[in-house]
Amino acid sequence: MNPFLESIQGISDLPIWFLALLTTWILIWKGLALWKSARRGSSTWFLALLIINTMGILEILYFYLFSEMKLNSSKDEKMNKIKKPIKKIHQNRKSFLDN
Repeated sequence: MNPFLESIQGISDLPIWFLALLTTWILIWKGLALWKSARRGSSTWFLALLIINTMGILEILYFYLFSEMKLNSSKDEKMNKIKKPIKKIHQNRKSFLDN
């Protein structure tokens, strides 16, 4: 018999409460990860999380690890963009006051 069919038959032997708990676990993590990737505008991650089912493992990794790494670097870039004009304003003010 096909090993894939045997694994599917093994799932049907699991208790219904366990399947319901597993489904709830997967849906919660998938929802959180999809929500976070959509808010960040990461369409590649959104599609990967939507299509690939790893029983919540990839979703947890994205939610806590991958999205935070990119988030911190984008925050630093945004802060640098803000700080540069502020430095110019202070330099211009200082040179104006010195004259």
